[in-house]
Amino acid sequence: MHAGPRRHSARLLPALTAAAALLTACGPGGASKADQPATKVTVTPTAGSTPAKLGSDISIRAEGGKLTSVEVANDKGGKVSGQLTGDGASWKSDGKVMPDTTYTVRTKAKSDGGKESSATSKFTTEKAGKVNKLTNTPSGGATVGTGMPVSILFDNPISKDRQADIERALKVTTQPKVEGSWGWVKDYSGKDRIDWRPKDYWPSGTKVSVKGALSGINSGDGGWFARDYNFGFRIGADHKAVIDVPSHTMTMYENGKNVGSIRGSAGSPQDPTRGGVHTVRSKNAAETMDSATIGHGSEWMLDSKWVTHLTASGTFLHSAPWNKSVGVENNSHGCFGMTTSDAKRAYDFLTIGSTVEVKGTTNTNKTDVGNGLEVWQENWDQWKQRSALN
Repeated sequence: MHAGPRRHSARLLPALTAAAALLTACGPGGASKADQPATKVTVTPTAGSTPAKLGSDISIRAEGGKLTSVEVANDKGGKVSGQLTGDGASWKSDGKVMPDTTYTVRTKAKSDGGKESSATSKFTTEKAGKVNKLTNTPSGGATVGTGMPVSILFDNPISKDRQADIERALKVTTQPKVEGSWGWVKDYSGKDRIDWRPKDYWPSGTKVSVKGALSGINSGDGGWFARDYNFGFRIGADHKAVIDVPSHTMTMYENGKNVGSIRGSAGSPQDPTRGGVHTVRSKNAAETMDSATIGHGSEWMLDSKWVTHLTASGTFLHSAPWNKSVGVENNSHGCFGMTTSDAKRAYDFLTIGSTVEVKGTTNTNKTDVGNGLEVWQENWDQWKQRSALN
């Protein structure tokens, strides 16, 4: 009586086992990770024989998964920074590609199904018609006076339509915080320049950091920047001087306190000394005064000591042992001449970046900002108009 049901149960067992196996194979998580598709990673610029265009970003996109690691390096030994989106779907470089450079991009990714993969891509960029470089003043690590601007001189021209991009790439940070602005200047040499000056004179002790994320930026006229820049300097003691032309006197001030005066001779009525506030740009312990450099032909060639340079066109403070009327008559060709000992006092007191204000001169011509570091020849509102971002 029980043989029938037993035989029926035996026949069903293989069928149930097969069905269970089928469900296991087709159910969620049944396929191995090895059988799943990997994340598709696309790098732009793409690898190939055609060089990537200058001005390009580096971008990476993941499809069917997310990026877990991105490393980008160039053949100059530098690493490229960038930003990965929160969901890991894409990555973008912080800057542009450099000219004539090979980049290696290494990525790791994880698919939606959990499969991990890695890939390497390489591309090379175009060469630049011209590589634009810069010279910064003051030099990194210097200690300078309270009137010193940040001055950046470019060795190749900057197109007007590129000024804003370049200005955005330049950042000045200070400790303590100081208000200031960039301004575009034509240097006395004829080259393009951009200066950053504070609204008012620097507080002594200020630390200044300048960063230029210029790598890969188009400077115009076939020129490109090929590197970033980073330098810093410190503001030293507050040393200033004021020349009163009618009284033949230069008074020196430290932190606003009068610390002594010097008698001298300013420019004659025919060659009056340039007025306004000048910034000490350089100094020489000994120098030959050549009349040809200020438009006086071969009238004189005189050796001088303790020379403090104000303008690029030749307004100096210096010893004038040949002048027998020092402190009595204004008879120079625009400089402020002193005895040798007094010129040494001025030379030692005024640091690079100190200011010298000339008052009471009959010279009514405004000194161009590019004729030295003449950023204080303009008021704050005038200066801000020089910014390409204003």
